[in-house]
Amino acid sequence: MAKQKAVIAPVFLRVKAFIVDMFFIAMPLFYITTYLVLGSKEAFQSNQIAIALIWLAYGTICAVFYAKSAQSPGYKFSNIYLIDLRSGRKISFFRAFLRFLCFILAGFSMIGLLICFFRKDRLCLHDILTHTAAVRKSDNG
Repeated sequence: MAKQKAVIAPVFLRVKAFIVDMFFIAMPLFYITTYLVLGSKEAFQSNQIAIALIWLAYGTICAVFYAKSAQSPGYKFSNIYLIDLRSGRKISFFRAFLRFLCFILAGFSMIGLLICFFRKDRLCLHDILTHTAAVRKSDNG
C-alpha cells in the first residue's frame, strides 16, 4: 500500500479547528468550573488558579486526542491531522503537550502565531519548535 501524500493545512482550516476545539473542549471546562465548582461568575473571575488549571486541562485533553488519533474534535471537523514532520506519524502525548505550551508562549508575543503568514511552509512557531505540522490529505495523491 502506497503512503498517503499530505500537504500542510491552510491557516483558515487550523483557525477553524481551534475555534471548534474551544467550543467542544474549553467551554464545557469553563462552564463546569464557573458554576458547578466555584458557584458564580464573580468567584471565577477572581480565581486565576482555576483559570490556569482549566487551560492545563484543555492542553492535556487536546494532547491526548493528538497522541491517540492525531486529531482533536476540531481537527476531525476540519479533516486535518497533526503529524511529526520528520517521520510523518502521529506525535506522542508529551510532544503534543509541549506543542500546547509553546502555543501559549507564542501567543503572548503574537509574533509566534503570525509568523505563518511570512513563511512559505505556513508553519507557526509552536510547530517549528516541536517539528510538527497540521496537514490534510493531498488532492492529487
